[in-house]
Amino acid sequence: MAKVVRVAAVQAEPKWLDLDAGVRQVIELIGQAAARGARLVVFPETFLPGYPWWIWLDAPAAGMRFVPGYAENSMTRDGAELRRIAASAAEHGVHVVLGFSERAGGSLYMAQAFLSDTGEVLGVRRKLKPTHVERSVFGEGDGSDLRVFETELGRVGGLNCWEHLQPLVKYALFSFGEQIHAAAWPSFSLYRGGARALGPEVNTAASLVYAVEGQCFVVASCATVGPAGQELFCDTEAKRQLLAQGGGFARIFGPEGTPLGDELAEDEEGLVVADLDFSLIAIAKSAADPVGHYSRPDVLRLYVNRASTPRVVEVEDVPAPTFAD
Repeated sequence: MAKVVRVAAVQAEPKWLDLDAGVRQVIELIGQAAARGARLVVFPETFLPGYPWWIWLDAPAAGMRFVPGYAENSMTRDGAELRRIAASAAEHGVHVVLGFSERAGGSLYMAQAFLSDTGEVLGVRRKLKPTHVERSVFGEGDGSDLRVFETELGRVGGLNCWEHLQPLVKYALFSFGEQIHAAAWPSFSLYRGGARALGPEVNTAASLVYAVEGQCFVVASCATVGPAGQELFCDTEAKRQLLAQGGGFARIFGPEGTPLGDELAEDEEGLVVADLDFSLIAIAKSAADPVGHYSRPDVLRLYVNRASTPRVVEVEDVPAPTFAD
């Protein structure tokens, strides 16, 4: 395992509802991260093809006009687009955690793909519980999506957005020995000055607390909303007030809470880059390891069902039923 790892958190506006342009953007950002010496680059939630902001701005029926295009530009986990991105990861020798809208049959899921620096798809996980109105667009993951991946950089896991407010989900990943956590966020643009729970203060704090609670590094990527996003989603002044431009708050935190890397302005696109010194993990865990010496399993324990739950199970070699006359 490497002692010091350079990582990058993406802060950028997606190429809204344009999968091909978005793939080109992802490949370009992978190249930029590699040029700055990063071994891992983390992308925001549903960066391909962008977060569906219409769900927060109007009635579900009004947002139906976006649905066909969003589904058409959502990516499959085994399609040509992910293969192109994986090939770019291999070309540049960079590990990638990519947030995307996954299309599977007639359903969509909020997914994260974990790609190795050799272009291998290590796995794809889905958000366990889409938040609030997200459930009008996306389906749920299952226990198999609680995963941490062994890499040459260390044990890498990830969650989407408000999964970071789910204490039991966090505790499960802590118990798997996570060392680098990929936190994928949309922009913090919604209801600015109103619902603080949706704003940058609370959600940046969630990334920070995750690092301290889990004694791991958190690479928190965060998208932005620019003029293109406002033009697409906001056809009234009221909607423009609800969905502000900017909202980028990409951050990197150490396992004892230290901010790492230079922050970008919230309307600035680019990369937050930092070097992760793994010796800090041992220091942090010596103080409080909630799944080790700082736990009380005689009082509190977590039950985790990591089995997949397929919708259809085919049973083979079962005799056909017989019926009496």
